[in-house]
Amino acid sequence: MNHGLSDQVRTVALDRYVKPALRAGHMHFSVAVRDLMQHLQADGFPERNWPQICTAIQTGKFLRENGLEIEGVDGPPKKQSSTVVVRYRITGNNNAQSSGTEGPPLAESDSESPQDWALRLTERLRGLMRDEIAARGGTEGYIRWVRGLDEEEA
Repeated sequence: MNHGLSDQVRTVALDRYVKPALRAGHMHFSVAVRDLMQHLQADGFPERNWPQICTAIQTGKFLRENGLEIEGVDGPPKKQSSTVVVRYRITGNNNAQSSGTEGPPLAESDSESPQDWALRLTERLRGLMRDEIAARGGTEGYIRWVRGLDEEEA
């Protein structure tokens, strides 16, 4: 496999999938290999090079550099086709959005409007709440935890 092409795959995946998920505050996202191939072909990537794409977006290097874990890989048994979808979880240990300070950057760019900034941060909070509610066993479990009902019954 060509090392340069793998780097190209990882760069496009980072720009098209990882960074937008981070900006939106998502903790989970997925990459459909067929969609990624369409973006790559616009940059001259060889057609039908599915195995290289599948491998490049599942390597330890890609996962470590972007603070990702693979939650699952959907597709045929060999996991090397155009129908593969890789599902990721963001662990938060990433370099893709490093700003050198704690917390989210105030603005993604000088052109980000206050409305876009507020929406981006609100979506991040929504993602955090969704994860917290899921960790408590769903909405009912979360409400019980907030009210302290589980502790009173113990």
